Amino acid sequence: MATVSIVYFSGTGTTALLAEAIAKGARSLDGTQVNLLPIRGSEIVEGRWQNDATLATLTASDAIVFGTPTFMGGPAAQFKAFADATGGIWYNRGWRNKLAGGFTVSGSPSGDKLHVLTYLSALAAQHAMTWINPDLLPLTASADPLGSNRLGSFLGVMGQSAAAPGQPAALHPGDAATGETYGRRIASFAAGLRAAA
Repeated sequence: MATVSIVYFSGTGTTALLAEAIAKGARSLDGTQVNLLPIRGSEIVEGRWQNDATLATLTASDAIVFGTPTFMGGPAAQFKAFADATGGIWYNRGWRNKLAGGFTVSGSPSGDKLHVLTYLSALAAQHAMTWINPDLLPLTASADPLGSNRLGSFLGVMGQSAAAPGQPAALHPGDAATGETYGRRIASFAAGLRAAA
């Protein structure tokens, strides 16, 4: 059974909705176990993130999908604290040859989300992981009525908050559809990796 783990921080809940859409897509492939692993602020003490159970789950996974909102042009501080805490795994090459992917959300169509996806793919490269792209044509080039990849990202999944400030978290249906497709794609690669092992 292939295992896909989605590790993410969500400030307002929108990133969590996109994580759930990716998980739904991954679960749609028979024989895939999916772990949703939220990063919590309470796991950060004096600037250092620690959760040994989360790290053990990630290390036992075939694919790891990283998620964070885009804050001030970069990843959320909570996600960066998690990433910094993977230094020991990096040194021991614990995630070498695992599959990786990433997603991010902001309140605007751009919001410097590409910068965050580049950061996430660099994090995966540091760990010698293999990055999986969404393989989706943008909305303008496809006939998808849901609007998959409506923000036109090829490196990872971009989402835009569909809620007004102060309102409950909401995700655009096209972004949710993009997440589900991405989850299925990653699960398919993970199943192939598991079968080849």
